[in-house]
Amino acid sequence: MNRVVHIIRKEFLELRRDPRLFGIVILAPIVQLTMLGYAATTDVRDVPMVVLDEDRTSDSRDLISRFEASDNFVVVESLTSIRQVDAYLDTGRAWMALAIPADYSSRIRAGQPAVVQVVADGTDANSTNVALGYAGRLVSAYARELSAMGGAMPAPPLIGAEVRVWFNPELESRYFMIPGILALLLLVITTNLSSMAIVREREVGTLEQLNVTPIARWELITGKLLPYGLIGLVDVLLVVAVAVAWFEVPLRGSFLLLLAMCVVYLLTTLGLGLFVSTISSTQQQAMMTSSFFFLIPMVFLSGFVFPIENMPGWIQPVTYLIPLRYFLVIMRGIFLKGVGLETLWPHAAALLAWGVGILTLAILRSSKRTA
Repeated sequence: MNRVVHIIRKEFLELRRDPRLFGIVILAPIVQLTMLGYAATTDVRDVPMVVLDEDRTSDSRDLISRFEASDNFVVVESLTSIRQVDAYLDTGRAWMALAIPADYSSRIRAGQPAVVQVVADGTDANSTNVALGYAGRLVSAYARELSAMGGAMPAPPLIGAEVRVWFNPELESRYFMIPGILALLLLVITTNLSSMAIVREREVGTLEQLNVTPIARWELITGKLLPYGLIGLVDVLLVVAVAVAWFEVPLRGSFLLLLAMCVVYLLTTLGLGLFVSTISSTQQQAMMTSSFFFLIPMVFLSGFVFPIENMPGWIQPVTYLIPLRYFLVIMRGIFLKGVGLETLWPHAAALLAWGVGILTLAILRSSKRTA
C-alpha cells in the first residue's frame, strides 16, 4: 500500500513540475465545458429562409408574417424569381425557401385549397427534419385558423404545403456525416502525427545531432511533414472509395477539386501539428495539447455535430477561427451539392489563409537550433 502512495505522490510531483501540463489537464476542460455547454445544442432556431411571394396580397403577407414572428425562422431575403432559390441554398445563406403561388389569395377567398411550396436543403438531415416539422406545424395551425373563420368557411384546411428537399431527398444522415468524418479523420491523424515529429526527436536526443548537420530548417521541416501529408492523401483516397462504394454517398462534384481542397486542408493540419510540436516538450504533452486546445473545440464548434446557426450569437464569431468549419462546407458542397470553386472559393480562400498562416508561424518557432 505504501508503494502505491509513493507512486501517486510521484505523479503529482511530476504534474507540479510541468505548469503547462497542469493547465492542459485542469484548466482546459473547465474552459471547454463552459463554452461547449452553450454550443452543444440540438435545438433548431433561427433557420435562415427566403420567401418568394408571387401573390403579393394581404393574405400572403399574413402567412409570411407567421414565419417572421416565429423564433424558429429568420426571413433573410424576399425573392422575385424561383431561379434565385438555387444561389441561396447552394451557398448556405438559406436552409429553406417558401414559395407562395400567384393564385394563393384568390383560392382561399373562393374557399378552395391553396398549396404553398417549401424547398429545403437536406444536407443536414437531422436539422432539416426538425425545421420541416416546424414549418409544417406553422402552416397547419394557420390553415386551421382560416378554416375556423366563419360558418361559411369549408372544414378542410385551405392551405397545404408541398415539401421538396434538395441535395439529400431521402434525408439520409450518413450523407451528411461521412464527408465530415473524412475531414475529422484527416485532422486527427495528420495533426497528431506531425505534432510529435519534432518532440520525438527532442526526447530521444537526436534533435541535437540534427542541429550540428548542414541540413537547412526548411529541409528538416519538409522531411518531417511530407510523409504525413502523403499518408493523409492515402487516407483521402481510401475513405472516399469507402464512402462512395460502400455507403453510396453521392459524389456529385469534381473529384480533382476534392483532392485539391484536401491538399489545402492538409497544409492546415500539418502546420497545426508542427506548431503544437514547437510549444510542447514531450510527446504526451503534444498529444494532450492538440486534443484539448485544438481537436475537441474544432469538432464541437465547426458544425460537424451541432449546426453553427443554432449556437448563441456570442459563440458564432469564434467559429470563424476554426479551419474545420470551412473544410466541412467544402466537402459537403462537393459531395452533396456538386458545386464548384465558383461557389466554394470564399471557404477555400479562408482555409488556404489559415494554413499558410499557421505553417508560417510554426516555421518561425521551429528553429533548427532549438533543443
